[in-house]
Amino acid sequence: MGLKIDLDLCTGCGACVAACPFCALAQRADGKVEVNEACTACGACVETCPVAALSMDVAEKKAEAGSLDAYRGLWVFAEQRGGKVQEVAFELLGEGRVLADRLGVELSAVLLGHQVGDCAATLFEHGADQVYVVDHPALEKYTAEPYAEAMSALIRKYKPEVVLAGATSMGRGFIARVAIQVDAGLTADCTELDVDVEKRLLLQTRPAFGGNIMACIICPDHRPQMATVRPKVFKHPAPVAGRTGRLIEEKLALNDPVVKVLEIVNAMQNEVNVAGAEFIVTGGRGMGGPENFKLLADLAEALGGAAVGASRAAVDAGWISSFHQVGQTGKTVRPKIYIACGVSGQIQHLVGMNSSDTIIAINKDPDAPIFGVADLGVVGDLFQVVPELIKALKR
Repeated sequence: MGLKIDLDLCTGCGACVAACPFCALAQRADGKVEVNEACTACGACVETCPVAALSMDVAEKKAEAGSLDAYRGLWVFAEQRGGKVQEVAFELLGEGRVLADRLGVELSAVLLGHQVGDCAATLFEHGADQVYVVDHPALEKYTAEPYAEAMSALIRKYKPEVVLAGATSMGRGFIARVAIQVDAGLTADCTELDVDVEKRLLLQTRPAFGGNIMACIICPDHRPQMATVRPKVFKHPAPVAGRTGRLIEEKLALNDPVVKVLEIVNAMQNEVNVAGAEFIVTGGRGMGGPENFKLLADLAEALGGAAVGASRAAVDAGWISSFHQVGQTGKTVRPKIYIACGVSGQIQHLVGMNSSDTIIAINKDPDAPIFGVADLGVVGDLFQVVPELIKALKR
């Protein structure tokens, strides 16, 4: 798909140039419009042209009529690291169970690795009806090529209609390759999922245009429908002890990866795991400077070891490292208690924390958007409120 410009019709009015959100259109010396590599084919400019000189060139390969009916079932990629299933896999199984039941299909988990068969039991307990296991030495240490090769082979053979993966470094790293290899679409970084049961469509919601809108995306012409989903968006389902299902072991002849993993270094081993914390204290632009994050650290300690988070504004200002960032371009969190101090609450930040069980906002601006999602709002100077809160907690 690409943008086409009919230069014979173009009058050089510039309406499309002003409408382009990516600055991908510019006027030449003769006044005619040209497009550059920044174009994302979003189509925002097409309707603004008063002489219909712009159009979208759709070079799309649709599935043959009736072939979509051959695809059934909802799959979750069960991400594991070092033989331990990651939390995001359980979250997706919980939501996948709801969607699969509405579609009337089985919920399956796909487990890739080497000597990881023991992980299947916990996947069954968290809702999977089937677990596909590919055990191969090439999958022992994660690299994108063999993981994509294995997943693509399974999709071609069993034809699921929906495939979900976590929007983690691993999920983002290989699932796009899979989408290309199986001629499917992929929606990245979703924050909400739903299904249209009648049309059997996966409704995939994600932030767009810098987080200023939430776009609902569908893939009506291709299967499987694929999406990566942010960790901590969905709840971890309660496991059912002793629950079992069908284990399918696939023997695949995988190529050795071109990239060799020599060593795995945990760069965050000395950092607080914000994404996994049950209590989070977050500072925004209202903190005023890096030295004031010591106040939040004291509050976190008084809460019994809470994690310290930060808005993008605080991170961009260099006040705290990006490991602490919460929001669209940071971590998505779901703690029991989230305390936002001096955070205005722009939509980019809210996307990453509005699923918290209890949100407490402290801000001197009574019109700050953060109060729109807060369960408890304190209008006041955080440098007066937080010290008093610390004293109360210590008592």
